[in-house]
Amino acid sequence: MKLGYFTMPLHPPSRNYAQTLKEYREAIILADRLGFTEAYVGEHVTDTAETITDCSVFLASLAPVTKNIKLCTGTVNLPNGHPAAIASKVAMLDNLLEGRFIFGISPGGLPSDWEIFGNLGAARTEMFVECIDHVLALWASEGAIRREGKYWTLSTEKTVIADIGQGLMLKPFQTPHPPIVVTAVEPFSKGVTEAAARGWDMISANFLLPQWVKSHWPKYVDGCQHIGRTPDPANWRVAKTIFVADDERTAREYAFGAQSPYRFYYKQLGFKLVRAGRANLFKPDKDMPDSAVTTDHIVDRLVVAGTVDQVTEQLLAFREQVGDFGTLLYCGMDWVDERLARRSMELMAEKVLPKINAAIRGARAAA
Repeated sequence: MKLGYFTMPLHPPSRNYAQTLKEYREAIILADRLGFTEAYVGEHVTDTAETITDCSVFLASLAPVTKNIKLCTGTVNLPNGHPAAIASKVAMLDNLLEGRFIFGISPGGLPSDWEIFGNLGAARTEMFVECIDHVLALWASEGAIRREGKYWTLSTEKTVIADIGQGLMLKPFQTPHPPIVVTAVEPFSKGVTEAAARGWDMISANFLLPQWVKSHWPKYVDGCQHIGRTPDPANWRVAKTIFVADDERTAREYAFGAQSPYRFYYKQLGFKLVRAGRANLFKPDKDMPDSAVTTDHIVDRLVVAGTVDQVTEQLLAFREQVGDFGTLLYCGMDWVDERLARRSMELMAEKVLPKINAAIRGARAAA
């Protein structure tokens, strides 16, 4: 199992904006030093608690200060942008990183973003598909651009001067384009099947119960089978909310106490999702009333916390529940205590991951 990093950063809106951006950057620089293989960063435009407004711009700031970690959009919300702007920006980022990049995409999940971009009530999935089709076609294009769609019409036919480069699109560093991943945020997601059938991979979101995470793998297999692709668990990324401490008391207080950034995260996220009619994500039983989906209910089921041995045991049990997967994405939180936040990442990379992989190797050898 590999270890990656994922953040859709949530912090109290009262915090200093520049300081939180600095912390997000420091977390990924630390992840690079610790050997994390990938780092995914989300984006929203209209939320003062989630303040990375353009994940591509943010990742570009990390290009010169990281060495090995792949920097990944997690995700670009396609209906909120223009295909040509997205294609050109992502191509430039892939070249800045010389291919140390993965293109994460989605229809977007924040209603206030939908509204400000005029997409509230729109067929965002349909827009998402059209947008990525345009982006891929622009990267494959030679000569003047001419594409017509329901939501966007793209053309440089009237202004192209091909022999000097005007009217042509710049290409990504990776050929034919960067790897593409989608985030699965619903049980039994049909989008996973469609993504796999296009050769893309998936991330299972950290705010899903294990039984819903497990539901993604058969959908991925179905999509792979449509194109004769061999489904490989190594390509499955699963995000998980984790805190590791040197002692159990610290772990319990920082992960579950009144001032816990983990509690804040799920109080905020849970409220948004339940209000948007998505309480099902937190329910082990569909007949469970929405009123029972409390912050305590969510945190108790979704946060993995404890000492090195305790977290190792919990993550191995989680893997036993959902099945084999290739990359565990450690979820970044607000740095209420910078020392504890950094220490958790260190313990995860240097102690927990080796123990997990030793257990996996032992189980395979015994099989």
